[in-house]
Amino acid sequence: MISLRSTVRFSVRALRSNSTPSRNRNTLPRYVALSTITTPITPPPPRRPTTTQKAVTFSLIVAAVLGLFLTSGGPTVVAEDGTNHAKLIPFQEVSKHNKKDDLWVVIRGEVYNLTDFIAIHPGGAKVILQHAGKDTTKIFESIHAKRLLETMLSPSQHIGTVDPATMPRLEPELTDDDIRMLINNRNKPPLGAMINLRDIEEVAKRVMSKKVWHFYRTDAEDGYSGNNFAALTHYFFRPRILREVGQVDTSTSILGMSCDLPIFAGPAAMAGLGHPDGEKNIVKGAGKGGILYGISESTSCSLEEIAAARQPDQSLIYQLYIAKERQVSVDVLRKVENLGFKAVMFTMCLYLAEGEEFDMRARIVADDDEEEGAPPKPKGGFNSASFDQYFDANIGWKDVEWLQASGIDVLLIVVPDRISSPKTNHLASLLAVKYPGVKGILISNHGGRQADYAPAPIDVLYELRQKHPEVFDKVEVYVDGGFRRGTDVVKAVCLGAKAVGLGRPFLYANAAYGERGVSKTIQILREEIINCMQQIGLTNLSQAKPEMIKCMERTIAPPKSSDYSQE
Repeated sequence: MISLRSTVRFSVRALRSNSTPSRNRNTLPRYVALSTITTPITPPPPRRPTTTQKAVTFSLIVAAVLGLFLTSGGPTVVAEDGTNHAKLIPFQEVSKHNKKDDLWVVIRGEVYNLTDFIAIHPGGAKVILQHAGKDTTKIFESIHAKRLLETMLSPSQHIGTVDPATMPRLEPELTDDDIRMLINNRNKPPLGAMINLRDIEEVAKRVMSKKVWHFYRTDAEDGYSGNNFAALTHYFFRPRILREVGQVDTSTSILGMSCDLPIFAGPAAMAGLGHPDGEKNIVKGAGKGGILYGISESTSCSLEEIAAARQPDQSLIYQLYIAKERQVSVDVLRKVENLGFKAVMFTMCLYLAEGEEFDMRARIVADDDEEEGAPPKPKGGFNSASFDQYFDANIGWKDVEWLQASGIDVLLIVVPDRISSPKTNHLASLLAVKYPGVKGILISNHGGRQADYAPAPIDVLYELRQKHPEVFDKVEVYVDGGFRRGTDVVKAVCLGAKAVGLGRPFLYANAAYGERGVSKTIQILREEIINCMQQIGLTNLSQAKPEMIKCMERTIAPPKSSDYSQE
């Protein structure tokens, strides 16, 4: 094992040196301005100076330098809070601040004072104390979104920039899980061997860390809401025959934006945990594949990076959770509008992660015991350690009205059990009359991650079509949750959905094969959608009708050899 670790460590260094672009560690944070004072240099006289002249010149130069230093203090770095950071901070100075009442850390080359933040850290004080006075970049990026620092810390808590020359050189400490991932990445099958989305998911499971896999895969509590796959097996086609299906048109529109397929990449958090390029891979693949991408509120990449990676004419949608501090959400809306996003997905379900137990178990550590005499600690996985303290649970129709005033088209993401009630028709009328800025609704149970026992979205879509078909004439309806086949997408379209969202499949594709994996996922779905349309007699999506779907009340068991048998 020792030789294997050494070989892997060498391979990591070699890969980084050959493929990773160098970064300028002296780069200042974006809210810092730099100004310097320079003095013009007077050319020396052409004649050769005497010894006395040399001494005088040297003295003048020393005096000038000292004067410049005393008057300016070197380069002046000024932050938004007015703090004057006159020079880089040696890492040795950072390491001195390693106590609960005086705690600094380094994150991405910047020094932060977390002394006052320890008490309110959603993940508890223990993990911060364990890394006090250290470079915490690796552990921070493995848990938190990139822009979390902007929302959780004030500008005054930013101390300055660490001097990169003083940073210790540390060899990467590889765990058994790191070695497993490296070996599996090296031996993974070629992308061309991927036949369906389950194949890509299986590769992703092997090449991702166990913690990331558990975070991506987790359901709420016992996982009954996560059983969306089984719900889809209840719906069968009534095919049409003797139709000329040599040419098939799969194009549609979402909120007036053209799409080549009735699918979109749905909001899914932290794509960077699976691949360093994160959401940039997904936006590039979506643009080339002709589908829309709904950007998650919790991204690994910045919104500017994502927007810069898109195609010139590519449309993007932003998922919005309302922050407790409304001004934060106002600033976000202004940013996405300036970046050219075309619509906002307003998520009405609460952003609470206390029930994601599959993720929580993966994050329990051996020394994570309750302190004697202390009150029990709240349970929580990745999300609860990041955003539960940030988003607002007190949202209502007043917030829909407030959001509509922004002038951006709104797509409501609604929890299934709230739209399948007898008041659904009233909801649709209310949206059409009082909230004309709301252009559609997305039926979702958040991938089974929120309220356990919430019905599967496909069941709610079917019930909505049966009981309130007039809703589809007033607003556009979308659905997500458990879709892994083109046949399932066509089922939803037949029941009235304009398009179907897929979240986890694009996270898995990105983790397994990067941008190429995203493109492959779209290609597989395109082929399956076309094949299904031809098999049931459709040449375009407008021909898909509810009467082409039959709901089978009994559960249909899949073949024993199927990968679905464990779902």
